[in-house]
Amino acid sequence: MSTGELLSIEPLELKFPFELKKQISCSLQLSNKTDSYVAFKVKTTNPKKYCVRPNTGIVLPRSTCDVIVTMQAQKEAPSDMQCKDKFLLQSVKTNDGAAAKDISAEMFNKEAGHVVEECKLKVVYVAPPQPPSPVPEGSEEGSSPRGSVSENGNASSADFTMGTRAFTERAELQDKSTEGKALISKLTEEKNNAIQQSNKLRQELELLRREGNKSRGGVPFMFVVIIGLLGIIMGYLMKKT
Repeated sequence: MSTGELLSIEPLELKFPFELKKQISCSLQLSNKTDSYVAFKVKTTNPKKYCVRPNTGIVLPRSTCDVIVTMQAQKEAPSDMQCKDKFLLQSVKTNDGAAAKDISAEMFNKEAGHVVEECKLKVVYVAPPQPPSPVPEGSEEGSSPRGSVSENGNASSADFTMGTRAFTERAELQDKSTEGKALISKLTEEKNNAIQQSNKLRQELELLRREGNKSRGGVPFMFVVIIGLLGIIMGYLMKKT
């Protein structure tokens, strides 16, 4: 933290978690330690690379103001991850009730006799935060997690291969089980259709058999009837003679 007479600035290093092709931002907090209105202005040695919002402003007495510094997406990383860019924050007392629109470059001109407080800020690249390692279920503090785990907390390649193989075999078994169920369902349907056809044929054969029996049993009966009629006729004729 910078403890100037007008403003306290925190932090004094702009730390950017460097990632290629990604905009990265960090913030500054300006604290007015006086009972006066304080105007500030932020400059940088590389204005095309950074965006500062707000780059000028007023900090009210005994209050704070946040400044956001955004580094544009970078296509290449420096070989040594060192950055030579710098920022300069200037501050000066101004009239009570002043607003951001009242700020001019002349206010920060030392040659004009203005008392300007300056603070230089460095830019530092840091490694981006790493996601936390997953904790296996059932593991407790002080006990080793289940399965083979390497010293850095990551599962070994052998465990990963075994897990992938088990998953593949399980999926193949599920596919075969589904195909088997479909085949059983199809065979059951064909069996039911065959039983229905068999019952239908059996009924038709029984009907044909009954009709055949009636036909065979009808010939003697008709013969008896005819003989009977002839007998009656012959008897009638004999009586007439």
